[in-house]
Amino acid sequence: MPLTKVRNQGLSFTSGVRNLIINGAMQISQRGTSFSYAHDGTIAAYNLDRFNFAMRGGGYADEYDCTVAQVSDSPNGFSNSLKITTGTAESAIAADEYYVLYQSIEGQNLQQLGYGTSSAESITLSFYVKSSLTGTFGTTLYQADDNRVINKTYTISSANTWERKTITFPADTTGVIDNDNGGGLNVYWTFGAGSDFDGGSATTWTAYTTTNLVDSSGSDALITTAGATWQVTGVQLEVGDSASNFEHRSFADELRRCQRYYIRKKADSAYTFFGAGFNATTSSSRIHINFPVEMRAAPSIGQSANSTFAMYSGVNSPGFSADATVNNPSTHGTALTTTHPSSSLTVGYGALLMANNDTSAFLEFVAEL
Repeated sequence: MPLTKVRNQGLSFTSGVRNLIINGAMQISQRGTSFSYAHDGTIAAYNLDRFNFAMRGGGYADEYDCTVAQVSDSPNGFSNSLKITTGTAESAIAADEYYVLYQSIEGQNLQQLGYGTSSAESITLSFYVKSSLTGTFGTTLYQADDNRVINKTYTISSANTWERKTITFPADTTGVIDNDNGGGLNVYWTFGAGSDFDGGSATTWTAYTTTNLVDSSGSDALITTAGATWQVTGVQLEVGDSASNFEHRSFADELRRCQRYYIRKKADSAYTFFGAGFNATTSSSRIHINFPVEMRAAPSIGQSANSTFAMYSGVNSPGFSADATVNNPSTHGTALTTTHPSSSLTVGYGALLMANNDTSAFLEFVAEL
């Protein structure tokens, strides 16, 4: 079916690209399905793809902890949601603490907003939310390039009930979003903050001053209530001053969008093949890894335990005894240098990097904002 042109609030665009949020239906979770966090200082960690849970400050004896998980509980039309469950609650939120869930959007994907010009566009955030708590909660947009911020709130009316929320943010005719692959706009859901971050509110676009990151009227109850839950799905951010129906994208399309920022190659069987190359020395091999999409930037690498890998070359299959090192990384693929427990490899022979009879083996490539 050919793409069609549609019109929303005077803006003409091509259908299929309305939603500026990636993975808004919470379908993709390459890293796993459940993540536990303990508040003992500054933490910022991705969980479901493109969503980051961040805690800052503190380190107090009561140490807030929580779980972020991909769950199947969701409103009609969706299969998954992101669920935060409080374990040990914070008895008091210190001045230097804040707790947020956020997604960062590339600046070059936001140029249609026209920020910093007289023709700048308003944008509308919509999402489905379900919580064990009722009350007023906060959202924030933070524009990093010119360090600007705006807060809005939404109200959860009924406990443990899916509700759809729509929040419109006015155009910013002052702050310019750079046309590059850096973070252009952060969308925050805020769950608690101390006076260093919620000393006031930014009800219109204004310069960020730390104390206006979080709307002071937003509830801290999720952080201060043991066992409290908060869930979200159907997240959409679009140009204009009204919300349209959620833009459902195929699983394959959404996965490709996520892989621009994070790729996990994992073992699907005991001897999954990861990459091929050659032996550079008698104790190391150079392995090429090709990426399924072009990544945002040259990535860093992570991996499972060394013992989960094996290198096959000729009649030898020495264990993978040291961390892989990235050589000449690019956005399209990279070469890894792997070292081995013995000097039994033949220089110039072909080599295969495989799982060592272990389905937990994985390599990850990270180019997150």
